[in-house]
Amino acid sequence: MNPTPNPDGSQRTRHPLSEDAKTSLLKTHNLFRMFIVAVLGAFFVFQLDLNYLWLAAILTVAGIVLGIIVLVRAIRLKESKLVLIGSICGLAVSAVMVLLVLVSALFFNQVRDYQECARHALTSQASTDCRVQLENSLPGQLQPGR
Repeated sequence: MNPTPNPDGSQRTRHPLSEDAKTSLLKTHNLFRMFIVAVLGAFFVFQLDLNYLWLAAILTVAGIVLGIIVLVRAIRLKESKLVLIGSICGLAVSAVMVLLVLVSALFFNQVRDYQECARHALTSQASTDCRVQLENSLPGQLQPGR
């Protein structure tokens, strides 16, 4: 491996990491991988069916907990920028997932009926009718155009 030149022309070499530093880095990267899997898993499970809302909620909470742990480790141990930025972006996605899960839980029956209708809709007119049915089933303050 060639050393990286510094702006002043001198060469900079990387110091080999100690065993403890390697172990810590490996642990942070494994936590980051679990965090990404939890966030993506929550998103894709949410897309499946409303009957799996409980699993999406569990994965979202796990993602938030892992994200906070990874973010703290990345800041405290001065990990790579990729881990830091990835954990911040993943936490933002998790925050959006919290809102989606809460809204879906509040309007569980309406969203379940919409999913059932949309599953059987074969034309764009049928899909539009399902959307209108959902809008009409929501409380008055949440209906569009009011």
